[in-house]
Amino acid sequence: MPHQRRIERLIAAMTLEEKIGQLGAFADALRPFAFEVNPETFARDAEQVREQIRSGRVGALFNGVGAAEGREAQRIAVEESRLGIPLLLGADVIHGMRTVFPIPLGEAASFEPDLAERTARATAKEATAAGIHWTFAPMVDVARDQRWGRVAETSGEDVYLSCEFAAARVRGFQGGDLTAPDSLLTTPKHFAAYGAISAGLDYNFVDMAPQTLRDVHLPPFKAALDAGALTLMSSFNDINGVPASANRELLTDILRGEWKFEGFVVSDYTSDLELVAHGYAADEADAAQKALSAGLDMSLQSGVYANHVAALVEQGRLSMEEVDEAVRRVLHVKAAAGLFDDPYRCLDAAREADQSHIPAHDALARDCARRSIVLLKNDGDVLPLKKSGQRIALIGPFAQDTAHLGGCWNIFGDASRMVDLETGLRAALDDPSALVVVPGSGIEDAVEGGIEAAVAAARAADVVLLALGEPHDFSGEAQSRTQIVIPAAQQALAEAVAATGTPVVVVLRNGRALALEGAVREAQALLVTWFLGTQTGPAVADVVFGDYNPSARLPVSFPQDAGQQPYFYNHPATGRPNVPGTPRFFQTRWREVPHAALYPFGHGLTYTRFEYGLPQLSATRLGWDDTLTVRTRITNAGARDGEDVVQLYVRDRIASRVRPVRELKRFRKIALAAGQSLDVELTLTRADLAFHGVDNRLVAEPGLFDLWIAPSATTGEAVQFELLAP
Repeated sequence: MPHQRRIERLIAAMTLEEKIGQLGAFADALRPFAFEVNPETFARDAEQVREQIRSGRVGALFNGVGAAEGREAQRIAVEESRLGIPLLLGADVIHGMRTVFPIPLGEAASFEPDLAERTARATAKEATAAGIHWTFAPMVDVARDQRWGRVAETSGEDVYLSCEFAAARVRGFQGGDLTAPDSLLTTPKHFAAYGAISAGLDYNFVDMAPQTLRDVHLPPFKAALDAGALTLMSSFNDINGVPASANRELLTDILRGEWKFEGFVVSDYTSDLELVAHGYAADEADAAQKALSAGLDMSLQSGVYANHVAALVEQGRLSMEEVDEAVRRVLHVKAAAGLFDDPYRCLDAAREADQSHIPAHDALARDCARRSIVLLKNDGDVLPLKKSGQRIALIGPFAQDTAHLGGCWNIFGDASRMVDLETGLRAALDDPSALVVVPGSGIEDAVEGGIEAAVAAARAADVVLLALGEPHDFSGEAQSRTQIVIPAAQQALAEAVAATGTPVVVVLRNGRALALEGAVREAQALLVTWFLGTQTGPAVADVVFGDYNPSARLPVSFPQDAGQQPYFYNHPATGRPNVPGTPRFFQTRWREVPHAALYPFGHGLTYTRFEYGLPQLSATRLGWDDTLTVRTRITNAGARDGEDVVQLYVRDRIASRVRPVRELKRFRKIALAAGQSLDVELTLTRADLAFHGVDNRLVAEPGLFDLWIAPSATTGEAVQFELLAP
């Protein structure tokens, strides 16, 4: 490790209390703190925190903001504590700082990891200017149950897509030099399998095969670490009865033993203390012992390490070697981030006051937002709308809303810069008076006379833009839903507006895949706009009026019905598959709806039309150490320039464990002018075909594979190849 001598000298000089101090992260009482997302659990006042820093009993502070106040906290640590060990200043900076970008799920819909890298880079510049060294992001959990509120923070249901975005965000946040003034340390979370909680119920248990853990839920973490992440956050859930925050198999055997991780693991907010509620620890002291022994290095907010580790060492329940190893990892990260050499990095008030970046970041936010919008449906080419000569009614509770543009975990965003739908649409129109705005209903409640006014506006219009969906607090932590549908008041509004016969374009605001019903489902056009952030209005206007041809694709499957959850495209094959067109009664099916998504993973339309040629393989037999090259001609057969997401899927036909019906292995976004064709080339190797076998070892098995190059997970014509034995 670099800086090893300095670290070892420090450890040798530290008292046990100072060592324990490095293992604690506490709410930042010296700066404005985000209590709306982190409750005042075990809160300490400012003077208490100053004294703890002075005495070397704090390793990190979190969720405070401000360069000047942060500099003062660091000054106390560096100049007034005995050993002068700098603080690490962290925060929940998830999808933007002052500039708010689309929620991670929305950004993943772009299928452009490079775009996520650019927005993370911009976020890092703003966050570090505000006195933050360390972000509790990216969230890399794979989410396959849309009832779970934290789907919004993920990159969706697919492993490969999640890996690509995990790595991109780490690169973007951290940049090329961890010691640079604008480098923001990352914390991939939640380690591990948080996206697999039972029934989509937040904080719930996880019961899964070890092979599923390794094939589905661990790869995005490995991708993030390979991209340079130096810290991880443990998860709230248990895995097969062992809580993640005290899971030695995860935190030591896999993370340190197999992956050779040299950084540290921090608990999620009080998750170490919660070992008691799990029934895994008898009391706080027992929780501290089990967590630290398992490999959990830093305690976030609970104080169980600060309160109990010294006594545990004296009692022989923890060894000094265990404490020293955790301290060593924390100091390694601080050294790698350059804080020993420049403790005041990211604590420059003049840099924080500089706002010259805003135009560039607003432009990036607008481009990212429009690239995140998915066109699900466009019957009769009702979209794009005309900027003149068309009367447009904008109806719905989100028409003029700015409070719900940012989505969950938007805690530092500049509310004054948020642009709503009405403002964005009016600015794009040749005649702004052609737009009439009527709320029609509240988000969850009816408004007196609202439906009547909406119906009148719809009848007077040539087309309706119906702005419906979820408020921001339907998504995020502790926001699980049993019915992932449009709230009843909005659904009633949609039914009344649709009954007028005026063409309807639904503009969805959502943090998960929704089960669309009635008039919303049957609307002439459907746009999924997620929570797009600062530049929502202009981005939606760009797509609605055709200044940008939509190119995003679904990172999650939209179900036929909420009762299908958990539903994901890459489910294992069954012994009685539901094959379309077959009359077989005793097969995998639901009585009420088809065994299929309403809109599958990878689906998304554009204002043009792409045609796919049959994939051409460089060989039908892939040697053990060879590379398979797949070529397909893609043609823009429409009248508009556009972008397409070319997706490569495979299926292992026969294996020692049942394999998924399809798995995404590659994708590429291409831009083609109207009438233009392009030969797209993608490659595969044996490593892409590997999985964890019955003995939990990674294997690739010779045999036949199906391969598709297609615009979604359920389309395309398969070709076959064979992986040969070594």
